[in-house]
Amino acid sequence: MTEPAGPPERDDRDLLRRAEALVFVDDLDAPACDRADAHHLLDVLRLRDGASVVAADGRGSWRPCAIARPAPGGPRGRGRKPGPGGGGAPGLLVPIGDAHLEAAAGPELTIGFALQKGDRPEWTVQKLTELGVDRILPLLTERTVVRLAPGEVAARGERLRRVAREAAMQSRRPRLPEVADPTPLDAALADLTGAGTAPGSSAMAEPGGGPLPAAVTAVLVGPEGGWSDAELGAGVALVGLGPSVLRAETAAIVAGTLLAAMRSGTVRPA
Repeated sequence: MTEPAGPPERDDRDLLRRAEALVFVDDLDAPACDRADAHHLLDVLRLRDGASVVAADGRGSWRPCAIARPAPGGPRGRGRKPGPGGGGAPGLLVPIGDAHLEAAAGPELTIGFALQKGDRPEWTVQKLTELGVDRILPLLTERTVVRLAPGEVAARGERLRRVAREAAMQSRRPRLPEVADPTPLDAALADLTGAGTAPGSSAMAEPGGGPLPAAVTAVLVGPEGGWSDAELGAGVALVGLGPSVLRAETAAIVAGTLLAAMRSGTVRPA
């Protein structure tokens, strides 16, 4: 007699959504949170023993785990600063299933945006990470208001990468985006249009520009004052993002949304 088929297994994305948290670790075979993540799991989220948590390596591999809270007064980790991976709090995460691999979606999507004042760059990186953008390029343009000293460039990039990491944890994204240090526009264009890149795959957002072609996988968004004439003459296609004039951070999110929707098939170009 044939055994009845069991219920279908949930797909990987459903398992990720149902987890109570996602954290990044160095080793999926022996997952260990860093100190900041252990604090978040135990003291902010107040997860109990047995709570479902996903451990991910930031490169698409992840594994379901359960919380095993330390005894009162036990160690919570070894004071390592937050960052991809970590290495404190051994034993807090107990693997309860096999490792999975979320394949990278293709084609790779890139959004570049001119640095804005205040905390708007952090907000922009957060939302682009949630949308699934693969590569995020903070840009330094002719009309960028923010001016960084040489020693500030790497620090700003590191800050934005921490924001992306936190956003990936919140959105259950096991593959971290690449977030570059703030980069001059000419260097970004040379990279995006150089040898080995598909012709017509990059565009610059500009009011009055044409519709977004299906071949475009990288969109650059200028500062509040707009692109300079020299920048507009760089030989890159200009695309519009709607009938109204958008704030710089809004334009970046709209561009990321359109690219992600086109890649997933949610919307299709005319």
